[in-house]
Amino acid sequence: MAQSVTRRQLLTTLTAAVGASVTPASATTQSAFPQTAPMAGPPPFTPCLNMSTLRGHKLGFVKELETASKAGFRSVEVWIDSLQEYVKSGGTVADARKRLSDLGIRIENAIGFAPWIVDDETVRAKGVEQMKREMELLAQVGCKRVATPSVGAQAPDAPVIDLRKAAERYRAILELGDQTGVVPQLEMWGFSKNLSRLSDVMYVAIESGHPSARLLLDIYHIFKGGSSIDSLPLIGKPGIEVFHVNDYPANMTRQAIVDADRVYPGDGVAPIKETLTKIKDPSKSIILSLEVFNKNYYAQDAMTVAKTSMEKMKKMIAGV
Repeated sequence: MAQSVTRRQLLTTLTAAVGASVTPASATTQSAFPQTAPMAGPPPFTPCLNMSTLRGHKLGFVKELETASKAGFRSVEVWIDSLQEYVKSGGTVADARKRLSDLGIRIENAIGFAPWIVDDETVRAKGVEQMKREMELLAQVGCKRVATPSVGAQAPDAPVIDLRKAAERYRAILELGDQTGVVPQLEMWGFSKNLSRLSDVMYVAIESGHPSARLLLDIYHIFKGGSSIDSLPLIGKPGIEVFHVNDYPANMTRQAIVDADRVYPGDGVAPIKETLTKIKDPSKSIILSLEVFNKNYYAQDAMTVAKTSMEKMKKMIAGV
């Protein structure tokens, strides 16, 4: 007669059997579906070349793009007059798109000068119509942004524009952006009679009540206008998509410094690292566009300037 099996012995036997059958299958499952590292987010910053940096070389639209591409840039800011001259001289929008594609270049923003903000209704109406035409052209070459500084209201003798009216006028061109697909970036000029401080452009953007409102800021203009970089975090994450970078020499007052005094990042005393740390956004890559107007650079070979610009940009970004 067989020995009786106790309940404890039966449980022990079953557990061992189940363990033996499950362990190999588990190993197979783990090897078939290996763990993967979490996907990396976007790079914090994208280097971009504002064509002001090569403007003194008078290369023209196509050569500017070619030079930037050969120097390693994949993002650029063009000046609207350069694109318009290209079209006026026989270039086509289709050819411009093809050249951009062949060169691996994307136009992130355009620098325009339409007087959209002025009090004079006739001048303003013409400025808004000018902006619409420029937006339509930019949309055709794939550019989704355009700079909108206080053109016509920047001179020392210009009248002070009521910020609520400025906000209404900014909203009007934002609505043009809804139609064209090109968003006007409210640009702060530190030397301007109007919209020279961070608080000014923040107020106008917020008061516009439009979800696409964006600010276009510049390290030089923050200094020139007397704003504090400590206020930058108040703008909020959606507010900045493009940010102009440069540096400025030591021992220059903000009253005396001018556009032509800007130098490459790292060659001056601007608080670049602190500024970029404050605007850094983990959810997106902010376009850092190098904008200088340095006559010493214009006297050098254009490719040398473009390559130096890229080297300075890489070093700047690596330090943040």
